[in-house]
Amino acid sequence: MISRRHLAVSAAFALAGGQARAQDPGGYPDRPVKAIVGYPPGGGVDIVARLLGEPMRAKLGQPVIVENRPGASAMIGAQAVAKAAPDGYTILFAAAGEVAVNPSLYSDRITYDAARELTPVALCGTVPCVVVVPTSLPIRTPAELITYARAKKGELSFSSSGIGNPQHLAGELMNHMAGTDVLHVPYRGSAPAVTDVASGRVTMSFSSLGAALPLIESGKIRAVAVTSRDRMPQLPEVAPLRDAPGLENYELINWFGVFAPGGTPAPVLDRLAGAADSALADPALAAKLMEQGIIPRRLAPEAFRGFVREETDKFAAIIRDARITPEG
Repeated sequence: MISRRHLAVSAAFALAGGQARAQDPGGYPDRPVKAIVGYPPGGGVDIVARLLGEPMRAKLGQPVIVENRPGASAMIGAQAVAKAAPDGYTILFAAAGEVAVNPSLYSDRITYDAARELTPVALCGTVPCVVVVPTSLPIRTPAELITYARAKKGELSFSSSGIGNPQHLAGELMNHMAGTDVLHVPYRGSAPAVTDVASGRVTMSFSSLGAALPLIESGKIRAVAVTSRDRMPQLPEVAPLRDAPGLENYELINWFGVFAPGGTPAPVLDRLAGAADSALADPALAAKLMEQGIIPRRLAPEAFRGFVREETDKFAAIIRDARITPEG
């Protein structure tokens, strides 16, 4: 005769077995993982994807194959992942733009729901902007920059690598918080944007470190601020813009991360997050990211999801307050 205790013990084992199966990724992955990048080869997101691809392969036991699908402000690549099967075999390496900026900037054009159809997996790193000016200007600190901009309200300009990207939004956030009126001049890429600072065609630029560093090192432009809350390890002598009076709460950065299609099972997300985190823990890989102006930053998956929500809200507020449209 089967006792009640026997039934209870059997039920407990069955429940435990069911929970174990629920946490089992079912042999994932058993074939290569496709990593889509919405930008051409050689850019920041592409570099991150290729640097992480090999150590992630070692952790997952399958190749991570990078596929570039540029176009439409990276929305072509992001849409491909948003609409892909939620099985972990198609993932996205993305910047802030296609996930947190474009839903507000291109609200009438975007064809995917970033908040619902792209699940944050792992933050890879942050990319502060560097604020640069010609060496001919008597500006060396954030306070001097803001004092100069206030004194010449409506007379100055700043360049960025394009409308609506984090570099553009960083300048608009400065205008909003400091009460300055520096005109945005968009360029097609960071290199010409900082080159025209050196020539004096624009007063300043919000730029990636990678684009600005050669001209900084040659003495043609000067770095006077960074847009992160803290100093960049690559530029320890350059203070954050938030050191200027009235900008104590200022921060605006770009960032790179890994995303999966919405609805991807939690065990698969955990495998991907673990592989990315293991890669980022390697000091040699972290050093390579630093060389590109990227500051490695690791977050637990749930913390990364909260980070993406907060960043999306921040970018939306800047776009709304500055009345930014895709046309400028």
